[in-house]
Amino acid sequence: MSHDLGRKSVMAIDRGRSSRNGSSARLFLSVLAMVLALLAAASAAPVGAVHRAPDALVPARADPHPCPGQPGFICATLTVPLDHRGAVRGSLRLQVAAARNASAAKGVLLFFGGGPGQAAVPLMSRLAARMPEVARDYQIVTMDQRGTGRGAVHCPRLQAEVGSSDIAVASAGAVAECARIVGRYRDYYTTEQSVGDFDLLRRALGADKVVVDGASYGSFSAARYAVAHPGNVSRLVLDSTVPHVSSPEVPLYVAGLHAQARVLRAACGALSTCSWDPAADLAWLVRHGYDDNVMFDTIVGYEYVDPDYAALINAVHRARRGDRKPLDDLVSQNRARQAADHHAYSAGLHAATFCSDARFPWGDSAASPGRRGAALRRAARNIPQERVWPYLPATAVGNGFVATCRNWPVTRPGPAVRRSLPDVPVLLVNGDRDLSTPLEWARWEARYAPRHRLVVVPGADHSLQLFEPGTQGRRAVTDFLR
Repeated sequence: MSHDLGRKSVMAIDRGRSSRNGSSARLFLSVLAMVLALLAAASAAPVGAVHRAPDALVPARADPHPCPGQPGFICATLTVPLDHRGAVRGSLRLQVAAARNASAAKGVLLFFGGGPGQAAVPLMSRLAARMPEVARDYQIVTMDQRGTGRGAVHCPRLQAEVGSSDIAVASAGAVAECARIVGRYRDYYTTEQSVGDFDLLRRALGADKVVVDGASYGSFSAARYAVAHPGNVSRLVLDSTVPHVSSPEVPLYVAGLHAQARVLRAACGALSTCSWDPAADLAWLVRHGYDDNVMFDTIVGYEYVDPDYAALINAVHRARRGDRKPLDDLVSQNRARQAADHHAYSAGLHAATFCSDARFPWGDSAASPGRRGAALRRAARNIPQERVWPYLPATAVGNGFVATCRNWPVTRPGPAVRRSLPDVPVLLVNGDRDLSTPLEWARWEARYAPRHRLVVVPGADHSLQLFEPGTQGRRAVTDFLR
């Protein structure tokens, strides 16, 4: 999920661009200031689907200005309550990016970024450029999730050890340091709170209904938003889907582990040079001394380099035959790609959000850390080998998601979530070679959407709206929204 930053070179180019169209900026500044001023009226209403917390709401500080490196977008600051449940006072200032076309014919599209931990604002001009018809018809608006971007949670050791990886295993010391840094605020870096932030943004924009669009972890938070605020959603786009219904199978990555055999075999079949079973090679390596989580992490990360997997398939084959250098080189390259500045991708926010949101073999985030190890050992005994082949049950219970959250302190669990998505049109788009959010997850989520369409893009990997080399996924989104 958090590998959305795998294409950092593209993002760096986008950040390097700038737009200084002063006249159009001045025209839009006045419009955006008026829109954000509506927050004063919105702050008299409750935030969230369940909890009323009018005393916790504070006015917004608009401060509209052109978004650096994001031509066509104006940035502003939205002030949100620290706790949408209203139990604790305080506020946060979050960066908003809104396209200049405030009077777009079809209204507002709220975009939820990935991670959790990724800053969404730096991606907006890229999203608009790749889907120009959507950008013309809708005002695209996003917000950096609390704890990302300018206000990013910074946990130096955790950031250095895992960067933008979900699967890399952090040391217990790095997790403990991060938990101390986040401290008592760890209850407030959750998807529940982020959903409250986005609904406050919707009301600040004066939009009764919005299209909700999310990629990777953003699909999870977008679906959670739709479940919490069904009357405010006209359509829902889930790109590279994470199921919104919590299950231990998600952090254990059961579907993702098993999907590697399907994906590598399909990729091999498309290569004229591959005449062997790459899944069998992989299974042999993880049973003969090659670190299973390192292998898992490397293959998931490699999809961003080459969804054909050609060099990786050959490196795994050579490693089985005794020459491990090509595979070791790919492992080193993957680690280098995962390095990320915390403002672009916060490993600390990723830990705080995921460990609070997810359900594990030990239950939710209120479970005592002392009981979690025993629950994992039971889970490892109960996972059938064939469900995670070519890996092992130990891989499922030892990946970075689980290892981090096993050591994370007790936090306030989120509310119970409805299983069904609202009765609105839902589009799910997924690449069939996506291993960060495997196709099996999209099929799973589709069961909860009464009015869904699932589009599977052959040969594509992760985050289609932002990074698909072809056009099939983006065209499906454009047609759905038109």
